[in-house]
Amino acid sequence: MKKCAEFTFSLTAIVLAISLTMLSPHGLAQTQMVLVTTGSTMPEPLYVLWGDKYHKSHPETEVRYLAVGTSESADRVLSGTGGDLGGGDAPIPEEQMKKAAHAAVELPTVLVGIAVFYNVPGGATSIRLSGPVLADIYLGKTTSWSDPEIARLNPDGKLPDLPIMVLHRTDGKGSNYIFSDFLSKLSPEFHAKVGKSASPKWPVGTAFSRCQDMLANAAKTPGTIAYGEIRCGEKSGLSIARIRNAAGEFVKPSTQSIRDVASAMESRMTDNFRVSLTNAPGNESYPIASFTWFYVPLHPQDSQRSHAVNEYLSWVYASGQEIAQAQGYATLPPSVLQKVRAKVAALR
Repeated sequence: MKKCAEFTFSLTAIVLAISLTMLSPHGLAQTQMVLVTTGSTMPEPLYVLWGDKYHKSHPETEVRYLAVGTSESADRVLSGTGGDLGGGDAPIPEEQMKKAAHAAVELPTVLVGIAVFYNVPGGATSIRLSGPVLADIYLGKTTSWSDPEIARLNPDGKLPDLPIMVLHRTDGKGSNYIFSDFLSKLSPEFHAKVGKSASPKWPVGTAFSRCQDMLANAAKTPGTIAYGEIRCGEKSGLSIARIRNAAGEFVKPSTQSIRDVASAMESRMTDNFRVSLTNAPGNESYPIASFTWFYVPLHPQDSQRSHAVNEYLSWVYASGQEIAQAQGYATLPPSVLQKVRAKVAALR
């Protein structure tokens, strides 16, 4: 109820802002439409930047972004209360789509990589980890950094006999979905006991609502392990693990290693882009990667707002991709981008 109240208040505030803009003789000349987008916290910096840049080149339209989380945004869009656009880092479950009061289409925007951060004083400068070992850590089975399985992956550096302090995100987060999807593929036990979900049933660890708070805690607590979108940890001072991919190579997340994933998985993509990109083939592919999606209402009731949304989407898949690339995001490969543009054109 609290989330709903906060969300309703936010939408009310935006509606009031729209009204004030329309009443102001100066505002009317600049902004005639305010689009409301809800979504994940993960791509928030990019989506806010997109909104600012779009408004500068299209002063008649303003785009506001409310970071409410992946699951919350999907719920709102499918119930018809989520604003003009939704967004998240997980495809909406099929059952939820079938039962929805309002249909939606999912469009990938950019690719994201979930980094594994750690704080191990005196440890290797870049610890190597595998899916099965990470699964055992998050199952509570592997509890020390000196565990033999971790040592086997890191023969060149002795790790301290330090307890592993597990940190994870609260329910409804897209990073949960991507991380648990990867672990579920590599560990049948993890799949059975925890599962692939935006709200996994974590058996151990401390939960944090915000990635920044989680990594701030990790930075001051020796022995911690955490995960999050790579940009979230840029200023944390934490080390980033190399993760073993499907080809057996240990890879760090980077713009190129994340972008390689989409190219490797292109042949498996369907027209609705609902494809898991974790543990993708390829020597250089980073294994904990995913699209982040827009959830677009398929049958909006307001034709004027629908037109404004389509204009914004057309911009996102043109100038918006160039802006994302300049910011260091892994943008959609040309072949995928072409398919998404065709999908946007069909929405008109």
